[in-house]
Amino acid sequence: MNVADAMTPREDLVVVEIPGTRDDALEYIQDQRFSSVPVVKQTDEGEVYRGLVSRDDLIEQPNQDQLAILMREVPTIAADTDIREAAARMVAENARRLPVLDGDALEGILTVTDVIRAIARGNVDGETAVGKLATRDVNATYVDTPLPVAEREIALANVPYSVVLDDDAEMAGVLTEVDVLDVARVVEGEEGTGDSFAGQDDEWAWEGIKGTGNRYLPTRNVEIPAGPVGEFMTADVVTVAGTRTAKEVAQEMISHDVEQIPLITGGDLAGIVRDVDLLEGI
Repeated sequence: MNVADAMTPREDLVVVEIPGTRDDALEYIQDQRFSSVPVVKQTDEGEVYRGLVSRDDLIEQPNQDQLAILMREVPTIAADTDIREAAARMVAENARRLPVLDGDALEGILTVTDVIRAIARGNVDGETAVGKLATRDVNATYVDTPLPVAEREIALANVPYSVVLDDDAEMAGVLTEVDVLDVARVVEGEEGTGDSFAGQDDEWAWEGIKGTGNRYLPTRNVEIPAGPVGEFMTADVVTVAGTRTAKEVAQEMISHDVEQIPLITGGDLAGIVRDVDLLEGI
């Protein structure tokens, strides 16, 4: 199976163009629940691929508004590459999506979810037991932690989720980046630039003009509600046992639209099966 068989083709992709703003990307990532949006530029020769803006970028740079600065360069791949080679590259380079290029032209995009879908359908090997693939280190937070604090915990741990624990240290739910972005909003503000003019006693002042106030520039920021995590988490959590196969867990991920599933052993939380863990099985 090649990348071309699993990718989302260009005609089915939503893209944003530069010059553009944060709102252009946030509309698709928040309202349509995309994890990332390709960035393109129109030139005299046609459309040219420039980079990606992901939900991580929007959360990590809340004070930045311009797409040209928000977007990042990520590894790219060709359409005729074997899907297993693409999966290995995703794991090695910690890349959740690979733009598929022909020169500078965007042909499509291959995401981790596309590979998970191929595993779920049996297009590639998925018989490895997930107990061998699961990550034993689990990122966790407390159910009453303020959401902005939990968001920073997720960002600092460099994972897209946090398992939420209750007063008895039992799993109460899961909080993901998607849950955070669902309730985030862009707010307007102002930023002072200092006095507009030199003071009349300043040596460099050509004329004795006194500054009468500050100048302000409009700014934009992402605001996250300060309520406890328990108000925003997913409480009905799908779990799996270590004996389940990668194919079975991939099917669970696709049907429930999740990127990670807690691993339970003997009724206790024993790890987390991330979608990228399943990639290592092929």
